[in-house]
Amino acid sequence: MKLDLRSFFQATNPGKTLFLNNAETDYKYYIDFSVVRGGQVIEELRENITLWSPDTPTCQLFTGHIGCGKSTELLRLKAELEYRGFHVVYFVSDQDLEFEDVDISDILLAIARQVSNSIETLKLEESTNLKTRLRQVSKLLQTEIELSAEASVLGMGKITGKIEEEFSVDVGIPGIGKVSLSSEEGLSLIAPLIGKISAKAKASPELRNKLRSYLEPQTKGILEAINSELLEPGQEKLKAKGKKGLVVIVDNLDRISNTPKPFGRPQQEYLFVDRGQQLRQLNCHVIYTMPLALRFSKDFGTLVERFLVNPQVLPMIPVRSRDGTECAEGMKRLRQMVLARAFPDLNEQERLNWITEVFDHPATLDRLCQISGGHVRNLLRLLNDSIKKQKGLPICRDCLEDVIREHRNDAVLAVSDTEWQLLRQVAQHKKVAGAQDYKTLIRSLFVYEYRDDDGYWFDINPILAEAKELKS
Repeated sequence: MKLDLRSFFQATNPGKTLFLNNAETDYKYYIDFSVVRGGQVIEELRENITLWSPDTPTCQLFTGHIGCGKSTELLRLKAELEYRGFHVVYFVSDQDLEFEDVDISDILLAIARQVSNSIETLKLEESTNLKTRLRQVSKLLQTEIELSAEASVLGMGKITGKIEEEFSVDVGIPGIGKVSLSSEEGLSLIAPLIGKISAKAKASPELRNKLRSYLEPQTKGILEAINSELLEPGQEKLKAKGKKGLVVIVDNLDRISNTPKPFGRPQQEYLFVDRGQQLRQLNCHVIYTMPLALRFSKDFGTLVERFLVNPQVLPMIPVRSRDGTECAEGMKRLRQMVLARAFPDLNEQERLNWITEVFDHPATLDRLCQISGGHVRNLLRLLNDSIKKQKGLPICRDCLEDVIREHRNDAVLAVSDTEWQLLRQVAQHKKVAGAQDYKTLIRSLFVYEYRDDDGYWFDINPILAEAKELKS
């Protein structure tokens, strides 16, 4: 079988998220790892909405190592919820937020913007309270809104103006000039207004501080406005159209930094612990991705009390069992993940017959899977780099080892002497305690988390496990 090198290379892009509603391409690449990850994590998230509480808002937390496949699984969840009749608003939060400096009002406005964008066609009544608050914010920041729009009768034009009831439209027809219009759709301008304000605030720390000083004392009122004027009427309209409810999935929020706030509180604890109760007050189903390090925080118990739910964790795909023996099922599925990128139209057994079109020997593929530690993005990064280094196929073992060595050399530079000692303890005991140093090991991807029938356990990233510093 002739394998297209460029197509295979693009399919192994480590930055690509699989959109499972695309049956022609991405769906064929998807491999279900739930059996070896120790639990049906996505099924539990789904059933908490569809089975146990379809008519009552739920708030759930989802976490795991960055790059372990959370976004792909959340998009799978989105597709399953939509199949069951829910309207799902999924968005990656880094498009709206500056992760070094996030506050509760930023998250609420981001959600309001995305929901407003998604359900704009439902023609909700005018959102007086929310729009008034945004008008005040706009005046505060001296923000001018410019929107391109079609004048429905007179032709193309541009809408310009501040957040007011009247807008001037230059219809572009000689002799007519500008025409004043009033907004007939209460929410049609909410999303772009928030987008404009957020974009300006994201780009300027000074404006962010100015915005916060105004919005933070009004958080309760903003929540009430979003609920009463956006989420609740939106869900009524959705149900009138046959939908079962509204679900908002906020992805990438686990990537916010843990820099201290001006008052000294680490940002992650501040948002999810101190302000967690407000995050769960939105009157619709919400799923937030949460920083994995919070599971090792001394405030974790308080976090659970705030959200009234335990976070769902997506562990790594095991390549070895807790006792060090090979995990046959994990390796089997990782092989398929690689081969599906090369031969998406073949079944599992047929793909195995064509391994040598991609690798010089099946053992080279196994080496790739083992050294990845079951971290999906790192596996794809090693594979992608090997294709470039080989400049063709099949990938030989020496080429793969060169790539592994380069990645190891880069990783070793970031490890301190203290962290090497901690890594030796993890290697011996397969445990991670709650100290700050251990949280650093998790966030830096020096240590991976797995799950089996006996619970969670930890091991060193195999890239580092072979470093001479660790062996010595």
